Amino acid sequence: MRLWVFLLIAVFSGTFAHAKMDGDSLLIQQGVASFYGKKFHLRKTSNGEVFHMDSLTAAHKTLPFGTVLKVTRVDSGRSVWVKINDRLPKYSKRIIDLSRAAATQLDMILDGVAVVKLEVVELEVIDTLIEYYGEEKPPSIRLRPIATAINFYKPIPDWFILPDLTIINRPL
Repeated sequence: MRLWVFLLIAVFSGTFAHAKMDGDSLLIQQGVASFYGKKFHLRKTSNGEVFHMDSLTAAHKTLPFGTVLKVTRVDSGRSVWVKINDRLPKYSKRIIDLSRAAATQLDMILDGVAVVKLEVVELEVIDTLIEYYGEEKPPSIRLRPIATAINFYKPIPDWFILPDLTIINRPL
């Protein structure tokens, strides 16, 4: 009986094996975030757009304009998607400044600041950022090439055991 259980485990583990990707594989940065609103409302941002405090946008020190990020508050798990359209000063200790609307979704209006993690939308964005920065990647940003897994389908053998423990098409 133990041999059959072992055989079942071996067949299922090989058949349904998938490459596992780390939960933080798209994480590019973690640190302190703040928000800005009324003082900059309807002023031009660094990329030329007009800033609206009710839009889901953000300022970052180095990420390219137009980059879409998922910003997640670490302590509560709340998240929001924002687009980078402005710049933070190089000397800033914060990693991102969020619009008032984004900060509201993260429930950080009363706190003013929060520890957040920044994630990109998809794997191709990481390749684009690696190409954008070249050899001069900022040390606080975590970028590394991610190989996509190749999953080979293993067909179930024709002598496989059915749930009622009967053996089918087994050569004698």
